[in-house]
Amino acid sequence: MTTLKTTLALLAGLAGTFPAAAQSAPTPTPEATRRAIVQTLTTQAAAWNRGDIPGFMQGYWQSDSLVFIGRKGPTYGWQATLANYQKSYPDAAAMGQLDFSGLRVSLVAPTAAQVVGHWHLARPAALGDLQGYFLLVLRQFGGQWRVVADHTNSSQ
Repeated sequence: MTTLKTTLALLAGLAGTFPAAAQSAPTPTPEATRRAIVQTLTTQAAAWNRGDIPGFMQGYWQSDSLVFIGRKGPTYGWQATLANYQKSYPDAAAMGQLDFSGLRVSLVAPTAAQVVGHWHLARPAALGDLQGYFLLVLRQFGGQWRVVADHTNSSQ
């Protein structure tokens, strides 16, 4: 027992002498953080354009606390949001090709950000294109940026 106490005391003392080793990875620059957030959205758009709604949803926080606000009001929860997307976009033609533009990423805390942007779905003429604007709130979980709140409107 005394040996364990001595070992723990020695380790505690050594940790204090090497502060750089005790620190976590360096904090990313704001620009690196913005790039990581845009990459999350780029990955989502690529999944959407493959017709992969579950893949698109990987950019969202998998929680009952996720909120999506659209023209029908708020939807709470990852599963309910997934179900709404699948109902509204039942096939590749309805999904079209998604493009984001005019992205404005604002960091509000080291692990929180908001993004304002424009979305556009290019679809077959019979269905017509869709477009609008969005405000996303993202948080970082385990090094990954995820949408925790999405307020999207459509100009159609």
